[in-house]
Amino acid sequence: MTPPLPLDGIRIADFTNVYSGPYGTMMLADFGAEVIRVESLQYFPNSTRGTTPRPSQALMSTGSRIVVAYVDGEPGEKPWNRHAMFNCHARNKMSMTVNVRTPEGLEVIKRLVQKSDAVVDNYSAGVMDRMGLSYEVLRGWKPDIVVMQMPAFGLSGPYMKTQAFGIGVEGPCGFTSLRGYTDDVTYQHVPSVVHMDTASGPGSAFALLSALHYRDRTGEGQFIEFPQAENMLQNLGEFFLDAQMNQRPYGPLGNHHPRMAPHNVYPCNAPKSWVAIAVADDAAWQRLCHALGWLTSAMDSRYRTLTGRLEHQDEIDAALAEWTREHTPQEAAQYLQDHQVTAGPVLSVSAAYQDPQLRDRGFFEPLTHPEAGTHEYPGILWKMSHTPAHLRTPPCCLGEHNDYVYRTLLGYTAEEIQSLTEAGHIGDTYVEAQG
Repeated sequence: MTPPLPLDGIRIADFTNVYSGPYGTMMLADFGAEVIRVESLQYFPNSTRGTTPRPSQALMSTGSRIVVAYVDGEPGEKPWNRHAMFNCHARNKMSMTVNVRTPEGLEVIKRLVQKSDAVVDNYSAGVMDRMGLSYEVLRGWKPDIVVMQMPAFGLSGPYMKTQAFGIGVEGPCGFTSLRGYTDDVTYQHVPSVVHMDTASGPGSAFALLSALHYRDRTGEGQFIEFPQAENMLQNLGEFFLDAQMNQRPYGPLGNHHPRMAPHNVYPCNAPKSWVAIAVADDAAWQRLCHALGWLTSAMDSRYRTLTGRLEHQDEIDAALAEWTREHTPQEAAQYLQDHQVTAGPVLSVSAAYQDPQLRDRGFFEPLTHPEAGTHEYPGILWKMSHTPAHLRTPPCCLGEHNDYVYRTLLGYTAEEIQSLTEAGHIGDTYVEAQG
């Protein structure tokens, strides 16, 4: 008999879009919460189920990975169900459709909230209020409801109404200035990692679980204001403190590290193949030198201390690159690891799928999607001895669980469901006006 999951019995009305919010609710769904995505046939969520509901041939021909990430490069009849941007975090979830911007739609949401433990959104400040779904309204429908909003900069202050994706938040938070390469002072080549989104996922999940735990102890729900910028800033604490205490601002770090040298990625013997090497202290430097036969360098006073290596890291990098170019990333990494030097191959995503460590641990799990086919998805983030979790259901198609939500959960009659369908609430296809 399969043991119950830790969050069995928790139901979440999920209004999240793009990545940060859906990633957080994915983590909750993975461990048993019933996460019901509230979607609309009249509104296509940009950068969520793809970049547009029906991509044109001209758009597909751009080759942009974020645009064309459909199964086999084909949008298909319902592209919104086939895009990697959505499917990566939509497993173990349900999808219902309703037009919230109507009285009938608000009544549907009222019934859903009364059956739920939490409501989550990551819209800009004020969006839920304008839809008639403020905390005051939701609390009136269910007094112990937990409501979490995840605006970029919070619900007060001069940036309150700023709309932003992750990269637009990381700039004013100082994170962008730390990234990029040291010789790129114009930040022309800063990669769009969008760390804020991935940081917001676990942060928001923890915040929601904390409030639910409080509710279970006291019977009281509450409102959670989760400014994504402030959550991400906690990841940069050392730089803020150093700037404050020592008046030492940082510029682009590239692959270098302020307290390790050498610390970089180095080219190997095939095009676009690299190995990462990190030397944490003077002892590790000595081990590296002996591994490579650099006995003169091991004794050179310019390199024996971190201060000296930081001052001369460009020439150290050049010498290391001469050695790494003679090896594959795996060969170089294994040789250095055998000499107790921290190193690892830089894998492409496709190579990581075949990584023996991940394969041995069964990290990737297969799911069969009715429109996207069978693929291996990144698996559960951690393992629990008594309540092990797995990927149970494939990414939800638009409106896939309307029958369960309307008929079973909310108790609508067949006649009422037919009426709501004719009114445009229930369906599985975006209206043509969005094409």
